[in-house]
Amino acid sequence: MDLGSFPGDYASVSVIEVSGLRKVYRRLRGGQTVAVDGLDLMVEGGGVYGFLGPNGSGKTTTIRCLLGLGRPTQGTCKLFGHDSTNDLDKVIRRVGAIVESPALFPNFSGRKNLSLLGGMYDLPKGRVEEVLDIVGLRDRGKDLVKTYSLGMKQRLAIAAALLKDPDLLILDEPANGLDPSGIREVRSLIRRLGQEGKTVFVSSHILSEVQQMCDHVAILSRGRSVAEGPVSQVLSQGHTTGVLVRVDDRPRAQAALTSAGMTVIEAGELLRVEIEPAQASRVSETLAGHGLYPSELRPDEVDLETVFMELTEEPKEPAA
Repeated sequence: MDLGSFPGDYASVSVIEVSGLRKVYRRLRGGQTVAVDGLDLMVEGGGVYGFLGPNGSGKTTTIRCLLGLGRPTQGTCKLFGHDSTNDLDKVIRRVGAIVESPALFPNFSGRKNLSLLGGMYDLPKGRVEEVLDIVGLRDRGKDLVKTYSLGMKQRLAIAAALLKDPDLLILDEPANGLDPSGIREVRSLIRRLGQEGKTVFVSSHILSEVQQMCDHVAILSRGRSVAEGPVSQVLSQGHTTGVLVRVDDRPRAQAALTSAGMTVIEAGELLRVEIEPAQASRVSETLAGHGLYPSELRPDEVDLETVFMELTEEPKEPAA
């Protein structure tokens, strides 16, 4: 559903807006735990937004505050411009969510599970068949949920979140505990929903999945955002640049490139030259001048895992 089709201020506001969010939990035996510490976040409509961070970084706490399941200690959370603490009822039908483990009745069929929820929302009966079709479970809708694989159960949970035809889908670790096949199923579904116009806000600690399915990403560390933006932009924050070279005579090639003023290190069966990829012709020209011809010459691309590790690395304690 297009945000621009709504009257009033819906078309001009962000789907998710978190400002100065701080959430502190009191411990039973005294003291406190700061789960989120001054988080700012802005999510525009459409596509898949990855909310990435290690376990314990504050992802689920933030989502609970967004959905009114927890009250911020400080700051605000808004959905479609409405405060999640006081005005959630005004936009809740536009939001579908899975937080932590989805609640399903294992001795009911997938279709029966969805029908019970649909009755609570007073939805037309045909909507159950529509969402079963969206998640690829129409042929298994009559089967008991206890016979489903983990990936199928997760897709059924997403179907439940889609029943209201929400504009925003919030998914907390949807691939958690799934085998590679289940992860692929869920990834493909989430990517397709984003391409079809839904806004999908998905938290995860699985870096490769975020890189493959998300358009934008925010990286959380110790309750704060340490990077945010389009995935390609966040990847560009990696501190490494260079090209990888494959050549038959590595020692001669390394000596030739070093004598030309380039920094070269061994990278397995390749050589890594610390040079901007746009200047890669210098590498091939230098090698050719020594009668060496690379069979492979490509940028040493920074992946999300590299950036993630750099940004979330715990500060080292000063030496005593």
